[in-house]
Amino acid sequence: MTAPETLLTTPLHGLHRELGAEFGGFAGYDMPIRYPAGIMAEHLHCRASAALFDVSHMGQVLVKGPGVIEALERLVPGDIEALKVGRQRYTLFTNAHGGIMDDLMVTRRESDLYVVVNAGCKSGDLAHMQAHMPPGTVVMLDDRALVALQGPKAVDVIARLDPHIGAMPFMSARELTLGGIDCWVSRSGYTGEDGVEISVPAEHAETLARLLLAQPEVMPAGLGARDSLRLEAGLCLYGADLDENTTPVEAGLTWTIGKRRKLEGGFLGAEPILEQLFAGPRRIRVGIRPEGKAPARAHTIIVDETSNEIGEITSGGFGPSVGGPVAMGYVTPDYADDGTAIGLVIRGKVHPARIAPLPFVPKGWK
Repeated sequence: MTAPETLLTTPLHGLHRELGAEFGGFAGYDMPIRYPAGIMAEHLHCRASAALFDVSHMGQVLVKGPGVIEALERLVPGDIEALKVGRQRYTLFTNAHGGIMDDLMVTRRESDLYVVVNAGCKSGDLAHMQAHMPPGTVVMLDDRALVALQGPKAVDVIARLDPHIGAMPFMSARELTLGGIDCWVSRSGYTGEDGVEISVPAEHAETLARLLLAQPEVMPAGLGARDSLRLEAGLCLYGADLDENTTPVEAGLTWTIGKRRKLEGGFLGAEPILEQLFAGPRRIRVGIRPEGKAPARAHTIIVDETSNEIGEITSGGFGPSVGGPVAMGYVTPDYADDGTAIGLVIRGKVHPARIAPLPFVPKGWK
């Protein structure tokens, strides 16, 4: 375990302490895991109203200059060229073997690309981009914080501060002025709910956070609730459900590969990925519902009716909105159909479970 004094902090660390957060190390940062209300309350409040998350540990990158779109398309399978100004796309850095190096969000702006990458991968992502893109075109934005306001009432809260949010569809982005602070706002998130992510200059992050927390619909939420929310929404966590040995086809993310990119290829790992699209993957990511109360955590072995190993859990826990344990994992294709009976080896004993459709809760974005 990393000692707290060696961990990095976000611009909102002092506010988290003031709010009574319980901290834990995550991706090299001392992050709020929960507040006094607890993970269950934070999770359910996000599903019903609006919750504020500090995600400033994520990497924010600006890509600007001649040839950057073509260069980025050599690293990701997404159709970046077709992305319209003000629109955002989820895509993947892939390696030469077709494995996923990271997942990321790319927004096309008037004169550049704004990219958000995972905290644990950001130094590697930056080096990867700088090595494969024109010199001087890739810059990490270290002077900005990032917060996410998520939940069915999140957009109502933002509209009270800047009504332009009302004209923004999901997966779009633009500048908004919130409480006199110029922010870069996207209609996106990682909870399965409607909401926004707000990039704000670091020196104004606490002012903005206090303004949002002062709204009657909003309560703070930590990474514990964020993880249970994204699991119920069937969203992948890099390092758990995705890694360099997992392809987009295995992960059920073939929808991220643009039609043109499937025809033309031209990205790292295109050959094995496109071959797998036609031949089928050796394993598939699925949803799993344990039939008892015991949650199945990551690395739990999945077995068939005769106790032969057929896969492994990659994310699992209690789903507060579902009211029971939920999990995601990979199984061989013969066992991937919804409703298939499987077994989960927990503390040496096989517990019954079934393959279940994803997501576990309806998507809330509009």
